[in-house]
This record gives sequence, structure tokens and C-alpha cells, in this order.
Amino acid sequence: MIMGDRRKRLALVLALGAAIAPMAQAEEPKLPRILSDRTVAAANPLPDFSYAGYGFGLKTIPADAGTVIDVTDHGAIPDDGLDDTQAVLRALAAAHAVKGRVTLRFPKGRTQITNVLRVTRSDIIFDGAGSGAGGSELWFSRPLKLIDQSRDYDELRQYLVREKKQQIEPEQNIDYLFTEYSWAGGMIFVAPEGSRPVSYDGSKDVRDPVLAKVALGKQFGRTLSVDDSAKLKVGDVVQLQWFAADGASSQILCSLYGDTDLPIGSHHWSSPNRPVVVQSTRIAAIKGRNVTLGDPLLHDVRADQPAVLAAWKHLTNVGIQNLRFQFPDSPSFGHHLEQGYNGIYMTGVFDGWISNLVVDQSDSAILTDNAASLTIADVVTTGARRAHYSVHIGAVHNVLVKDLTVKNPVIHPLSVNTRSTRSVYLRSTVLHEAILDQHSGSNHQNLFDQPTMHINPVRDKGGWNYQLWVGGGAPYWKPGHGLYNTLWNAKLLMPENVSATATVTINSGLEGPGERIVGLHANRPIEVRYNPAPYLENTNSMIAAAPSLYEYQLARRQR
Repeated sequence: MIMGDRRKRLALVLALGAAIAPMAQAEEPKLPRILSDRTVAAANPLPDFSYAGYGFGLKTIPADAGTVIDVTDHGAIPDDGLDDTQAVLRALAAAHAVKGRVTLRFPKGRTQITNVLRVTRSDIIFDGAGSGAGGSELWFSRPLKLIDQSRDYDELRQYLVREKKQQIEPEQNIDYLFTEYSWAGGMIFVAPEGSRPVSYDGSKDVRDPVLAKVALGKQFGRTLSVDDSAKLKVGDVVQLQWFAADGASSQILCSLYGDTDLPIGSHHWSSPNRPVVVQSTRIAAIKGRNVTLGDPLLHDVRADQPAVLAAWKHLTNVGIQNLRFQFPDSPSFGHHLEQGYNGIYMTGVFDGWISNLVVDQSDSAILTDNAASLTIADVVTTGARRAHYSVHIGAVHNVLVKDLTVKNPVIHPLSVNTRSTRSVYLRSTVLHEAILDQHSGSNHQNLFDQPTMHINPVRDKGGWNYQLWVGGGAPYWKPGHGLYNTLWNAKLLMPENVSATATVTINSGLEGPGERIVGLHANRPIEVRYNPAPYLENTNSMIAAAPSLYEYQLARRQR
């Protein structure tokens, strides 16, 4: 009896061993060749995207609240149905007067605001009790078109008229001038005092003070040699600026777009005092005339492709967190006709953050311009009104948008806009009409990383198809994007009406050169048609060995 039990146990062990052996021998997930094969990687470079975010991706968001200014101490009474604007403005003025870090605190419940809240100082945090039930709601009942009496957008308004920016939809009886709030402005407007967020009139451009001329620098390296480092200091935030000094034949345009037959729009060089590429960064070290930057160079610097280190007027350590932004249930007048139900317009900020927000019924939840090293995390946009943008990346460098959920219908749910560089959308989820907008205007080296996108393909004579890339922008800013824009490990989800055995064609309009599409997969078989031809790898297969390119590169840096 005992011997029989031993035999049974031995047989069971052998059976388990036989079952486990194939599992032990199963291959580990493999990295794609663009990461693992040196020849492929050299022919198809990937920028190091891990520098995107606060503190070049390595520092944690500050937790110190500093001095706390509570809006209720200045007369705001939540949930009383009355306007709290003057009380909030008094509290904001008091916060601006505080030396050192300061937090403007909002109470639980609804605070009603009918004016723009302007932030013009560093080291300030807007904080609430959370974005969910029982949290802090900011109720913005009126649009910017009605309440904003500033002259901040006069240059933009003149540009719209000069360029005849009309929204024309004959079938809807629409023939109207674009509104200034289609891609600018916010109920919270962050900008240095007297600054000019974006240039729309080249005749008004004035070059920033030059701190040093750069003699030499290697793309993707961090070291520069300069003519004179006397005006530079370790820790300073500066801008590395490239100009298209030789017009259409400027070498920087070749570095931007490579050897392409695509026409390059005149706005790249028609304003000689406006840099075509801007890299806002921090000086990490100085040794003689050698300067080490906080993040890698976007482009070479050499005699035929010159650049300068320039001063940059900016704020730092500005945060907005733990709040719900509520707009009224009012109609949408259409694309480019937005009335200004915009949440946050963050400009002129280096090392800032926006986190834990719900934004309901907005035209655009968050707009950015002329900023760098921002982390925008855990934002949810909701509502029935068709929005223009959810979180917009425009004219910025090293911005990380992390764990964005887009529940509302949005024309450009994920957008890298004009002059955006090495910015990242990480793990975004788009629930309606998901598209990727690579908005023309020298945007390049940007990453859409591990998005989940709900799409509704259409069926025609050629089969099922869906246009995933829908780039905007005027011809004078074309092509759609520059080199090294990347889509990594994107998941497409299609409804049941698409046959499980159908192959769906995922296509683009005319975009830009040098796109990398790695690991695009779906719940149906897909094929990719991208114009012009991109680098394609692992279509119909998730990249298990490196689910996120940003986090893979960040882990390598940390090691």
C-alpha cells in the first residue's frame, strides 16, 4: 500500500515536470529589432523620449504646499449658488504676494468663477480636495468670449483676419472667422507677466538675448562647445535656438525632414527672427567652453547649422491639481468656432505639472504653448459637447501627458501641434472617434506610447478601413511632421459589427517623413498604409518585452 502511494506520487511529479518543462523552455518576449538590432537601430534612430516630464522625467512632483491661502478665508462660500469670483481673486492676489512656495486652496463643493484666474509667478499650486465626488469643483458658467476683456489675443485676432481663417461648411450654412479661443486661452491662464506666448506676426518678433553662440554639438548628445561661457551658469534654464537663416535651403530643414520630396512650407523661414526649432533646457555642467545640457540635443550644431543659447522668460514650479472643472451644457458651434470654455492655458513654464483633474463640457481642457518639462497626469475629459482638444501639446518641449482618459467626443483627442518636440502621450485612452493629430509646423521627435483607441471602421467596396492619422495645419507649415515621430504599442478596439475575420486597413492622409510605427495591434487583423512610407515593425503584435518605450528608456537611464 505504501509502495503504491509512492509510485503514484512519483508518477504525479513526473507528470508535473513534463507539463512544466515546455513552459520553462518558452521563449522570453523579444525586443523589436529597432531596439535590439544595432544595424536596424542605427538606420532608424529613436530619440530618448524619457527626458519628457517634470525634472527631465526623473524628479518627483513637489509635495510641499508652502504657505496655504484658502479662498474661503477671503469670502468664497461653496454651494451657495452665488458668484465667488471676487473672493477668489482676492485670495489669488494674496498668494501672489507671498514669498516662497504658496498654495491656493479650494474647498469641497462648488466654487463659482466668472473671470480669468491669472498666474504670473513661480512656486504656486492650485489645489483642491479631489476631482471626484465630494471633491472641489470650479464652476465656470460663462465662456472666455464673454468674460475675457484682455488684449492678450489681439495679435492672434489680427492673424486670423490677415490669413482669412474662415470655417466654411456650406451644408451647415457656416462661413465664419475662426475664434481666438480655438487653440488659445483658459479660465486659468499661466504666463510670465507681459509675455507673448506665441508669435503670429513676424514683424513683431524680437530675438531673445543671446547668452552664447554654439560652435559645435552632436544630435542626441548633451555636450556643446560655445564661443564664451561667461554669461552661463549651472542650473540656468535657457533656450537652444536654431534659425532657418538661409531660407528654404537652410540645413536645419534637412535635419528636420531628411531627404524628402515633400514641399516644405514658407513659415519655416519667412520670419527670420523666429527660431524654427526651440529646445528649452537646463544647464547641467560647464567646463571651460564645454557646456552639458540637461537633455539631449534635438539636432546637430555646426558651421552650416548654427544655433545659440538664449535667455528665456519663464515661470517654474507651477502646479494645478485635485480639481474638477465644470462648464455648462451649452451648444457647440463647430470646429474653430469655440467660444472659450477652455480649462487651463499653460505658457512660459519650465518644470510644472497638472494632475488629478476632471474637465467636463469643455471646448479644450488643457492648452499648452511655449513651455517645457511639464507632467500632465491623470486627467479625465468628459461631456457631450464636441470639443476641439482634450490635452493639447503645442510649441513645447519634453512634455509628458500620462494616463489621459478622453471620454468626450473631441476633434483632436491626441495632438502634437506646431513646433512641439520630444513630447509624449503615455497610456492615453480615447473612447470616441480616436485619431492621432500630428499638426504640421515643424513638430518632430514626438511619441504616442501605448494608447488604447476605440475606432469605428467603415466598409466600402475595398473592404474595411479607418483613417487613424488626421493631421491638421495650413500648407505654409507642411509637412505634417518631421523625423522620428513614433507610435508605439498602440491598441485599436473595434466594435462587433466588424467581422472577426476581416482585415481592416489603417491608413493616413499625407503626413510627414521618418515615422516609426511599432507594435500597432487590434482586436481584428489590420494592415497599415501610411504616406509617406514609415518604418513598420510588429504590426498585429503587442510588444511584451517593452510595453512602453518611454518607461523602457527611463529604466535604462536609471540603471
